[in-house]
Amino acid sequence: MKRVVVGLSGGVDSSVTAHLLVEQGYEVIGMFMKNWHDESVTISDECPWIDDSNDALLVAEKLGIPFQVIDLSEPYKDRIVNYMFSEYEKGRTPNPDILCNREIKFDVFMKAAMELGADYVATGHYCQKRENKDGGFDLITGQDSSKDQSYFLCQITQKQLDKVLFPIGHLQKKEVREIAKKQGLATAEKKDSQGLCFVGKIKLPDFLQQKLKPKKGEVIEISNDHPQFLAYESIDVDVKNIDLLSKPFNYNADEGIKVSSHNGAHFFTMGQRKGLHVGGRPEPSFVIAIDTFENKVYTGQTKEHPGLNKYALKLKKESINWINKKYIQEEKDYLIRIRYRQKLQKGVLIHKNGEWYILFNQKQSSISPGQFAAWYQGDSLIGSGVIEH
Repeated sequence: MKRVVVGLSGGVDSSVTAHLLVEQGYEVIGMFMKNWHDESVTISDECPWIDDSNDALLVAEKLGIPFQVIDLSEPYKDRIVNYMFSEYEKGRTPNPDILCNREIKFDVFMKAAMELGADYVATGHYCQKRENKDGGFDLITGQDSSKDQSYFLCQITQKQLDKVLFPIGHLQKKEVREIAKKQGLATAEKKDSQGLCFVGKIKLPDFLQQKLKPKKGEVIEISNDHPQFLAYESIDVDVKNIDLLSKPFNYNADEGIKVSSHNGAHFFTMGQRKGLHVGGRPEPSFVIAIDTFENKVYTGQTKEHPGLNKYALKLKKESINWINKKYIQEEKDYLIRIRYRQKLQKGVLIHKNGEWYILFNQKQSSISPGQFAAWYQGDSLIGSGVIEH
């Protein structure tokens, strides 16, 4: 009998994952990850993890499977939290969910599961895997397109994919809830978590503001006719010009007008509208650039502002991950997304002079340094990398 350790999060997806594996005849162990217990960043008097842990225990008892809690707070702080603060301080926007999966769930947690003699680790992700003729695996999108979570696993390796199961990847969300209700699982009606990855009832803005110090600065508006935008529009949209097309725009405060003030440039992200406190402008304002060194936030009016929309981006070459290395090519057309839930965009992945770039068929809004770009071929996620600029 194969042994599987399920990451029981206290949610309905992992609960049904465990149930299905029991039904399929696996020896199942439920394990809850305690990733954070710093009360200085909890919201009011709510505990971010105890309720979820109790729900996971109730599910394990109902299914008749062993249950244990593993404290991963130290590696979580070292690998996720510290990295996040460092990135935000630089004006970049990391993705905690992708980082959690890469650094915690499919590394530290998986190693702990293997020490228990597990053959596999199972998660409640809405994605699937498919074995190739050569014995390798592809990461496949979830059957429920509205819940597909393949993007969050874009940094998984072939070795990790070999040891993971996605029992609910072929199901619709409503089917998962129906199964949970039919089996009398305590999490059947529980709402999906909206907090920081694997932490619970913590919202990212609250989390950041309690760890990053406020610092007064200016919000500067840049007009649509800035010389850089005019120069950009004159560039031929072609692979040969990928360096110029992906180059970031740079601004000085004296090139625009002050429209507001802020409490720290590191609290903002590209394309952000809320929290700017910009009034009296003809059109809505959006963040088009963040300068944490000078503590300036640059804005432009409307989502169509030329400073917010570009044809290309550059990837951090050391971050490139190919889920199956047999797909590596120097230049190839893919379907690409640069954030979760974004509709897949047509573009070409380019390897030029030792660097990796993406050139899109159409301009993309709010390309955010620190986020991940992931490229797909059909229903298979091929690879990903961190956006440099």
